[in-house]
Amino acid sequence: MWLAIFAVSILAGLLGAYYLAGKIEKTGLFTQLIHINSRSVARILSLICVIIAAVILCLVFDVTNTIIIFIHVAVFMLIGDLVHLIIARSGGVNVSPRITDLCAIVLCFVYLCIGWYFMHGLWETDYALTTDKNVESIRIAQIADSHVGTGFSGKGFGEKLARICEAEPDMLVITGDFVDDSTSKQDMLDACEALGKVDMKYGKYFCFGNHDRGYYSNERRGYSGDDLIAELEKNGVRVLVDEAVPIEGGYYVIGREDAGYGTSDREDIATLIEDLDKDKYMIVLDHQPVDYEAEEAAKVDLVLSGHTHGGQLWPLEYVQPLISENDNVRGHEKRGDTDFIVTDGISDWAVKFKTGCKSEFNIIDITKK
Repeated sequence: MWLAIFAVSILAGLLGAYYLAGKIEKTGLFTQLIHINSRSVARILSLICVIIAAVILCLVFDVTNTIIIFIHVAVFMLIGDLVHLIIARSGGVNVSPRITDLCAIVLCFVYLCIGWYFMHGLWETDYALTTDKNVESIRIAQIADSHVGTGFSGKGFGEKLARICEAEPDMLVITGDFVDDSTSKQDMLDACEALGKVDMKYGKYFCFGNHDRGYYSNERRGYSGDDLIAELEKNGVRVLVDEAVPIEGGYYVIGREDAGYGTSDREDIATLIEDLDKDKYMIVLDHQPVDYEAEEAAKVDLVLSGHTHGGQLWPLEYVQPLISENDNVRGHEKRGDTDFIVTDGISDWAVKFKTGCKSEFNIIDITKK
């Protein structure tokens, strides 16, 4: 799925750059200011302007976010062209194309600023679930997709964690992608140390996401998946890899191996819970929301996931279900006796904007009916 998105994004970015060069040419900037009469020369100079803008954006952001910005500017200007055409054909006020272009750029700038704010802020999303099982009330804080070192540093993660603790959760669960392929060892250590400073009544739990072990060699970021496990456990976090642990109050926490890592060795959910007491409430941590059918059939009570980033950019929330294996992209869904929750995540792995969602942590209250 992600390869398809990358390919489409790069193509859209290139088309957007060419379109923007055409818009610059049509302003008459070169023909009027430096009296160039050759359309080909004017187009080349316009392309050079776009390339210079791209280089500046790459220095300020990076290649990925430069492509995202170019796509959005092109889309807003295309919408501006459509609005200008509608006004012109309606016989209404004669509006200069430069006015609609300027409005499009201003609106795009505001839109992306809001997306930047939604990405770098942090919001609480609350869920209230009930059960017929004989359990004590519990408040769970769920985070995922922190990708430490991309949106914030390891110390910055500590600041986010302090904000989460204000909700006074009984338990913290990290449903994958705690770190990223580009997360430095120091950021990883700082983030784990922040977790060590937090006490939870029912503990802290972690399941692996597709980025936590890294897609590249261990030398690239200076530590391995085993090193991450060691640091998490040193700081009081229980790492669950196809493992279930009982906790007080009538609950199990069940952490699954990531669906994208050693998939053939991943324990199926029915086998994983086979010997558990079915009268207890079963909370499953599963980074990728791709196994809803089996988890519903197994009658687990709650499945917590991340991975999708809530779609990240509008309208990917609606596109992802069409091109991916994800059973859900964001929010709460109930299938049979099982509640499924997918968090939008508290950060992102590369894109610095969120226009289809907000960076969030979940607070989930479970009570007996």
